[in-house]
Amino acid sequence: MLTCEDEVLAIGRKLDKIVDGSKSGESAADLLDVLSKLPITIDVLTTPKCEPTSNSSAKNNKPSSNQQLSKPASSVCNQAYSSSFPPKHLENDEVRLKSVQMILTALRHADLPDGTLDPEEIAIKVEEKIFSVHKGTGDKYKAALRSRVFNLRDKKNPALRENVLTGVVKPEKFAVMTSEEMASDEVREMREKFNKAAILEHQMSVQQGTPSDMFKCGKCGKKNCTYTQLQTRSSDEPMTTFVFCLECGNRWKFC
Repeated sequence: MLTCEDEVLAIGRKLDKIVDGSKSGESAADLLDVLSKLPITIDVLTTPKCEPTSNSSAKNNKPSSNQQLSKPASSVCNQAYSSSFPPKHLENDEVRLKSVQMILTALRHADLPDGTLDPEEIAIKVEEKIFSVHKGTGDKYKAALRSRVFNLRDKKNPALRENVLTGVVKPEKFAVMTSEEMASDEVREMREKFNKAAILEHQMSVQQGTPSDMFKCGKCGKKNCTYTQLQTRSSDEPMTTFVFCLECGNRWKFC
């Protein structure tokens, strides 16, 4: 009985003859169909028996109809590489294996950009770094994992996923990025505005302001207030008035 390697080699030789223009009793489509049903792994494709056939096919890969024939073969190769995933050191660790698969799914949840590196390798490296940093699969490990997956799937921040897939952001770096670092430019701008507003309000709280009865507190209805005016926007915009109620501590502002 022929081994899987022998069958692959035999089919490869027949395909080479078809590519070279020789007549064959079987069509390329039939041969590729048989090939796709074999239990091919990456170990099979890289055995000395099969490597010559693979190299020969690559050299004889001509345009026109032969390009169409190469697509099913490429699919077979991809299946073989996929069958070697996950790596052996994770096969018996269900938690880490599931983590890698979650990262991989997040990386592949949309179309892959041009220049994409191997998503499986990226997922493995990200998980390994998270595992190394947190020294196990405890709560911090799981929180870091959830944060990576969430940000990779964020439809409002596609640039992060693209940068990770294309190597702009290395897997080891991505694994330890903070929420602020992973955020989109839009979110960063919003956070900066909120921080500035918080700092400004704190500054107002330590300034005495000008006493006035012009403002009525919407909370207690009293007019015992102080106010301060600051230029918080561009110079051609009106100043912002900050009002503080001395009775109940309510604060408000208006332009």
